[in-house]
Amino acid sequence: LVQPGGDAIRYGVGIGKDGFRWSGRANIQYGREWPVWTPPPEMIQRKPELVKWQGGQPGGLTNPLGARALYIYQNGKDTGYRIHGSPEWWSIGQAMSSGCVRLINQDIIDLYSRVSKKNPVVVV
Repeated sequence: LVQPGGDAIRYGVGIGKDGFRWSGRANIQYGREWPVWTPPPEMIQRKPELVKWQGGQPGGLTNPLGARALYIYQNGKDTGYRIHGSPEWWSIGQAMSSGCVRLINQDIIDLYSRVSKKNPVVVV
């Protein structure tokens, strides 16, 4: 996160595993506190046990999106990628997600409080 005046804050992140990574320029469209997580159909195909959440898993400590989620849009369209918290703190520093950028919950709460709608996102 680059703040006004040029100072930057760095957070540890987990990223997408091979074949799931996304890169480019986009914007934060909106954010949610304790968001509902709905696995996409492709994920349910890979992990059939997730079918129980096809209607959405309520926010909470075991929800894969963690305490907060920032929704990434590109050219006005939802990319399906998020910057979000994670209950899996041990995954930070690893390439194991389905493409989202994950942070520990305390860091996503901090980041969430510092960004606003339309903040630019650059993923390289």
